[in-house]
Amino acid sequence: METFLTSCHEALEVNADNASTGFHVVLGNEACDLDSMVSALAHAYFLYKTVQNDRFPLPVLNIPKAEFVLRTDSLFLLRQTGLSQDLLLFRDQLDLRGLQQDGRLALTLVDHNILPSLDSELEGAVVEVIDHHHQEREPSPSCPVTVETVGSCATLVIERIFQKAPEILDQQLALLLYGTIVLDCVNMAPEAGKVTPKDSQYSALLETHFPGLPPRGALFQSLQNAKFDVSGLTTDQMLLKDMKAVSGGDLHLAVSVIYLTMEELLQRANLEEDLSAFCQKHGYDLLLAMTISFKDNKEPFRQLAIYSHSALYREEVSHALEQARSPALSLCPISSPYPHIKAYLQGNTLASRKKLLPIVKDFLREHKGDGCRGDQEEASLEAESQVPPTPMNSLVEGCPLDNGLPRISAQVLQEKFSKMAAQEESAGGH
Repeated sequence: METFLTSCHEALEVNADNASTGFHVVLGNEACDLDSMVSALAHAYFLYKTVQNDRFPLPVLNIPKAEFVLRTDSLFLLRQTGLSQDLLLFRDQLDLRGLQQDGRLALTLVDHNILPSLDSELEGAVVEVIDHHHQEREPSPSCPVTVETVGSCATLVIERIFQKAPEILDQQLALLLYGTIVLDCVNMAPEAGKVTPKDSQYSALLETHFPGLPPRGALFQSLQNAKFDVSGLTTDQMLLKDMKAVSGGDLHLAVSVIYLTMEELLQRANLEEDLSAFCQKHGYDLLLAMTISFKDNKEPFRQLAIYSHSALYREEVSHALEQARSPALSLCPISSPYPHIKAYLQGNTLASRKKLLPIVKDFLREHKGDGCRGDQEEASLEAESQVPPTPMNSLVEGCPLDNGLPRISAQVLQEKFSKMAAQEESAGGH
């Protein structure tokens, strides 16, 4: 894999301006979660090993290179396989539109089956689709479509490799694919509602052919831990990692979920200066940070911080959240060492960010009449602010307590957490 990825950089550098050389780009979705990254890498490698034509296959991660630091689970799995992130190609490292205009681009979509509106001009270059989401593209003679609602797109990629070129599999590629399937399918637990017979079939085949793969449960837990790890991130990166943005009139607000305790957040050096710089950089008047940690019995513990340089905005949104009844957040003020940050203990642990956002939108409507933007405009606001979309496998939208929680093990809790996230993603069009 290292040789292939090195040759990708070399081919791009040597032939970037060579009108006679084309590229076959394998492109994941714009959230660039682990499944998108690995599916792009593995399928492009498959093309490199099996297809001989004049278009060099390039796996491209569909985010700017600077945002990859937010994909902590992807970084972890790369380290486990010994692959350097410096070998990867990112969306801002090549001009897809220029290649398309010059007739030098073929495009295979993995982990999504339609292009977003901003990439609509690339539609003519799409030659194949491999995806596991709801099918929105009709197959055509010029563009075969493989869409099957398995738990992981990586399952469909490994199926093709096993069927057509099993000899290209090695321990490194097997670990990339296996880790992705295990994470997407929540450790292959049926009760999580993600795994399908095909996912189980190909994960078992990988285990059989590569007995040196790490134990499934340990690998899953390590990837889950990496997903929530913010220890190496700056405050700006930590806030962007899982963030939603809403707007009402001229008031712009961000809601970030952070896997720290409020005490750990408030103890970060220069926190208030960092929050001020973040809001100025991205154009926000208000910032809500919902921290989540876990008690000894594995139940989530939620706290809420409200930042704004404007005392009026800060007090208005604080009042709205304190008075909310649908649902009631049961907020209890706690001490904050910063004049522009209000902090609360959230007594209602059932109220995830998904439950918080309607309260925030109601506040924005009241603040500026009926000026609150809808979901489409919220997405536009995120794009305008250069905020990366929430990764497809993000688990922050809900909590296992949303439907009540029995006393269960940590592993089952994670499985329930992931199942709820998957249901919410499906409802949201993922």
